Amino acid sequence: MTKIIIIASGKGGTGKTSLAAGVGAALARREQKVLVIDGDSGLRNLDIVLGMSDRVVFSFADVASGMIPLMEAAAKHPSMEQLFLLTAPAEPLQSGALTAEGMQLLARQANEAGFDYILIDGPAGLAEEFGAFAAIADEAVIVTCGGSGSLRGAERMARVLEDDGVPQVRLVVNRIRRRLIRRGAIGTVDDAMDATGLCLLGIVPEDEEVSIAAGNGRPVSSDKTRSAAAAYRNIALRLTGEPVALMRL
Repeated sequence: MTKIIIIASGKGGTGKTSLAAGVGAALARREQKVLVIDGDSGLRNLDIVLGMSDRVVFSFADVASGMIPLMEAAAKHPSMEQLFLLTAPAEPLQSGALTAEGMQLLARQANEAGFDYILIDGPAGLAEEFGAFAAIADEAVIVTCGGSGSLRGAERMARVLEDDGVPQVRLVVNRIRRRLIRRGAIGTVDDAMDATGLCLLGIVPEDEEVSIAAGNGRPVSSDKTRSAAAAYRNIALRLTGEPVALMRL
């Protein structure tokens, strides 16, 4: 069965899209068949981060409406055979255009096509279509940067997902900067867990390679043990059920 994970945040700027791309690529490199979906209608940019802007034609809305079969709409990554992208519509969806039933249709087609994982890069905040994504999710990952505003949004989003019936909701603390933690400008990882009431899935250090890779249109890759790429690999392993120790920063 395809495992469906929605990646969410209470506000923009948490690095949610880079996380979706990085974890999706890490799973694909482990021979998992992965579909990443850009869920941010009108503000899509997952295709840019993955270097696939010239490959996307159809959106998740086209599949959910029954207009286009999933495997005709999903674009294959140019260098990773197991990674596919389904982009968001270029314009915001009209009210009621996306339904839970439509997303369930998409999920059934993904399962029939043999996808191991669907990662949905959800819209920041509580866009109307968020409920349709949550309706098919087996798990949610809430991304926060540790600042007070980010944590407040993460806590709110966690409660919404729990109320929507998502079975498991876990936390990723992204873009960790030790210098700011030491100066008290942002909270610690423990503070983030306490504020959101969520179990920790992973931590990701601040890493300029993420911005460089996104600018070059490729998933971040690094052999360094304390890099964002290594953190994405660790998170991917935990999603598959492998026990992996947290990175020491």
